[in-house]
Amino acid sequence: MTHRLTARVALVLTLPPLLWAGNAVVGRALVGSVPPLTLNAMRWALAFFLLLPLGWRALSRPQEILSRWKYLVVLGLLGVGSYNALQYMAVHTSTPINITLITASMPLWMLGVGLLFFREPARPRQLYGAALSLAGVALVLSHGHPATLLELRLVQGDLLILLAAALWAGYSWLLVRPPASMQGENRPAWNWAEFLLIQVIFGGAWAGLFAGAEHLFLQPEPIVWSAKLWFGWFYVALGASIVAYWLWGVGVAEVGPSIGAFFINLTPLFAALLSAALLSEPPRWFHVVAFALIAAGIVVTSMAPKKS
Repeated sequence: MTHRLTARVALVLTLPPLLWAGNAVVGRALVGSVPPLTLNAMRWALAFFLLLPLGWRALSRPQEILSRWKYLVVLGLLGVGSYNALQYMAVHTSTPINITLITASMPLWMLGVGLLFFREPARPRQLYGAALSLAGVALVLSHGHPATLLELRLVQGDLLILLAAALWAGYSWLLVRPPASMQGENRPAWNWAEFLLIQVIFGGAWAGLFAGAEHLFLQPEPIVWSAKLWFGWFYVALGASIVAYWLWGVGVAEVGPSIGAFFINLTPLFAALLSAALLSEPPRWFHVVAFALIAAGIVVTSMAPKKS
């Protein structure tokens, strides 16, 4: 049973989008200080040690983890291992505003992945909402000139975040459509911290593998240790990884996912404000229009059908 949206719950649900927007901005600010795949591995390594006091009980029952390793390997790859790595790579050539707006096109990817891999047909209302979101993304990619889409040359970061959004859709579907071993009474009694810690273990292994390949094959610039890097590392591990997930779970438990979904669309707005304040990258007019289109798409998609 859900509860009324109070000022306290609204604040709780507003903080995660702010923290996630900060993740994109911090990633942009750390360009040149640390290679992107290395930053992702560092983020989740620190998050593991911060989560350990809260979720260690899950590790005391290793048989529950090992018997579900196939599911957890894929879940870790799509979520922790790939999504954030691609985002940190994307900020090298794209802006936090573009990245968060393109990511807000998630309904389109959710519908596509659901149809292709989970045989979940899309309702007309969902298609209308996805079309609005896609129009917003096209506006961002064309920098406000839709007629140029036929001659559009996407920057590498835009393509990477589109791929990241598709992988996150797969991750999300695996959470809501897990195998039988993760459903009902078969699911271990893991709380949010324990389940997140397990994901961090499997996803962190992927992140470490990718970081190793980055240094072996790409030969990136060395890490430049500074106060900025130390602060950014701690922020992405604690704020964007642990605190944001915890607050989101508390807020959604109070009002339900349907109402909570509206708050996630604050992320592009916060990214624009933070970029303007910290990176001297002010939003353009097409970012505002794109945000309105994407938000409208989410609203249309989330609206319950009228009862006859």
